[in-house]
Amino acid sequence: MRRTPADLVVPDDLSGITAEQYRASMRHYPAGVTVVTIGADAGPVGFTATSFASLSLEPPLVSFNIAHASSSIDALRAADSVVIHFLGEHQHHLAHRFSRSAADRFTDRALWTTLDTGEPILHGTPIWLRTTIHQLLDLGDHTLAVGLVTRVHDESADSPSAAPLLYYNGKYHRPTPLDT
Repeated sequence: MRRTPADLVVPDDLSGITAEQYRASMRHYPAGVTVVTIGADAGPVGFTATSFASLSLEPPLVSFNIAHASSSIDALRAADSVVIHFLGEHQHHLAHRFSRSAADRFTDRALWTTLDTGEPILHGTPIWLRTTIHQLLDLGDHTLAVGLVTRVHDESADSPSAAPLLYYNGKYHRPTPLDT
């Protein structure tokens, strides 16, 4: 056994599982699509994340992962807070935009505005959460970010919102309800 910097025990023999095999299996698990935005000194930063999870109600904690190789990792490490946008089925264009080159993400000023606390907010997002960074944990080739929710914007509180945007098998999808 060997230990990683985060004291995660990893067996020396991984039974021959390759990164490609693991990635291919994970493509078959659907995930909601979020965009994380950060108000950085050098300008706004954002990225698409499908690893969002709710962790705790008391206190309200959420998490997402970011690759160590991401162009946004330094901004996240320097940030005190982020905004996590839950994309609706009508926003696959934002998912694509925020998974492209960092230089292209905020070029269309009509797509976003800024909170009084400095974080960028994407227009038309059904739900977003402002979170303060509670903890950053380096695990494998990613960092797990844990955020304490300090503000919730939920357009669906007043009217039905758009269905969520899902990512499955390398493509964006909208959910289809099952007949019950």
